[in-house]
Amino acid sequence: MFVEGGGSVVRSILVVYKKNFEEVHDKALDIVRKELDTVNKISMLDIDYSAREKVERSDFIDRDLVIVLGGDGTLTSIAHSVGSQTMVMGVNSHPRKDDDDGSFGFYMGSDPENFSNDLQSVLSGKAIVNILPRLQAEIVTTSGNKIRCDPALNDLLIANTHQYQPSKYRLKRGADLDCKQYSSGCLFSTFLGQGAWFRHVANIEGNTFALDEVDDHYLFVARDLPRNDRREDGSYWEWTSDTTVLLSDMHRGYVVSDGWDETHFTRGATISVSIDGPKLHLLTFRSTIYDRVVQWIKE
Repeated sequence: MFVEGGGSVVRSILVVYKKNFEEVHDKALDIVRKELDTVNKISMLDIDYSAREKVERSDFIDRDLVIVLGGDGTLTSIAHSVGSQTMVMGVNSHPRKDDDDGSFGFYMGSDPENFSNDLQSVLSGKAIVNILPRLQAEIVTTSGNKIRCDPALNDLLIANTHQYQPSKYRLKRGADLDCKQYSSGCLFSTFLGQGAWFRHVANIEGNTFALDEVDDHYLFVARDLPRNDRREDGSYWEWTSDTTVLLSDMHRGYVVSDGWDETHFTRGATISVSIDGPKLHLLTFRSTIYDRVVQWIKE
């Protein structure tokens, strides 16, 4: 879902930047800082800066806008700390169009060349607000404690912490699916996140998805499930809006959101995965985020 010309009044801005001592990122930060300094002389904004490695969850509280300077990895690494009411503007600090070693920047709606104009679009309420769903898992331990993992913009993995050992679990979804599996773990993906990892795990080439489902459905696959166990009943792979429930038969397992933070569980824990995590309000400027993946959408 997206809103053209959406967005709220911007008073407080946090800039999170990639810092790895490469000159290209430092130059991009200098451009962003100078532009914000110019705007601030007129608008009197509250602007703070933090390197990705040093930013804390508390830094995101009460922010109207988070500017992420880097690539997709920078954005996904901090997006789980961003609330559902905060706008996020991705600025690709090293675009691939300028350098073959640069970042593709799928989620990055801006770059240093366009930052000045794009910032004005944000401040005037003319940016495109893409309201993106996120996956989230809830773990219920054998003692009854409930733990929610970080929301995932791209994908979420549930597996044995020892990847050389099988992931054992009971899989349930809806009224009809209930089975036991041995696999390499279960991978879940949002519609937009399928290009990050899912399509390299499951052969879904040629499949397209209805536009009215992309905001409330997600993809599931049991990784490396034995061929004889691969059925077309949703136990191997599925595009669904129903909650997927796993009962762990693993001594140690974990949930990993977007390849970053791990949330651990033990045997007997119940893990429920849904697409009902807090939404992310991502800004783009010349097209919606879905325009970038029209080949995956049904006419």
